[in-house]
Amino acid sequence: MKDAPRPSAKKLTMQDVAAVAGVSPMTVSNCFRYPERVQDTTRAAVLEVAANLGYVPNMSAGLLATGTSRVIGAVLPSVRNSSFYNYTLGLRDAAAARGHRLITMIAETPEEELSAVQTLLGLRVAGIALVAGPHAPALRQLLDLSGMPAVESWGGADAIGCGVGYDVGAASRELTQHLIAQGRRRIGFVDVSGGGGLRYSMRLPAFRQEMFAAGLSDALVLKVRAADGFGAGGQIVDEFLAQEPRLDAILCPSDVVAAGAVFACNRRGLSVPDEIAVAGWGDYDIGRQLTPSLTTIAPFSDEIGVGAIRALLDGARTETRVQTRFALLVRESA
Repeated sequence: MKDAPRPSAKKLTMQDVAAVAGVSPMTVSNCFRYPERVQDTTRAAVLEVAANLGYVPNMSAGLLATGTSRVIGAVLPSVRNSSFYNYTLGLRDAAAARGHRLITMIAETPEEELSAVQTLLGLRVAGIALVAGPHAPALRQLLDLSGMPAVESWGGADAIGCGVGYDVGAASRELTQHLIAQGRRRIGFVDVSGGGGLRYSMRLPAFRQEMFAAGLSDALVLKVRAADGFGAGGQIVDEFLAQEPRLDAILCPSDVVAAGAVFACNRRGLSVPDEIAVAGWGDYDIGRQLTPSLTTIAPFSDEIGVGAIRALLDGARTETRVQTRFALLVRESA
């Protein structure tokens, strides 16, 4: 492997990687396109050089005569969450209004997200929209080296590229304040394990601040996985009541989990909200159709998508954070 000067990240070619790795350009090409044709040790060395340089093969070479992409790439951690559905609609519609198209990829782990970003970089998209959460350590460096515009939806001050999203902590405080104002004193909080970034991590500290300010205990906290659905609702009702039989409110991480909690209360003969108030998050359709209808936080996820596209195409600076709206929707359940 040769000790060669580092080429400009925006002008990297297979020849640059070959020069640093001490192999032929054809070997570099085979490492990416036909890895079975290259010895394992050689392939590992070439891929390490490529990663260190920030090189990604151009899989769309020759397809864009103008050299300017009209495609935005978006990586989503899930499609189970209807917030992501509305977010994707916002991305799509805002991109279309600017003459662009949207490519979406699903990545449920940091490793899958890194692979998805590498694919999108290889397709030479015009920008990449990410969702806040735990990222692979190499992701930020890869995007920095590529020079690709990026936004991180639901991202905070340390977002990759421009952070776009609402104040999750403020939303959690407002919802907690509402429950306390309704006379609820023994409130169970459902936390989320398994990632999710600011979408979840800012909620519990805000809840605890409000409970402390009201002189109430914040000890009733349970965890569910981000992917848990209706079944988690029944589980948390059972566990909360085992800890505190006088439980009078539950603050859930999503409307799906909240709906499951309402179902579980019904099975137990517990009236919602007379005996136990149940609050959700996300303003899903089920929350509007359920009886009683769910009190929830509306995150206006479509506005996050619109803001992400604007930040990408208008060249928002990385230190800029685009703030979007949220609303507390008080309905029948709390």
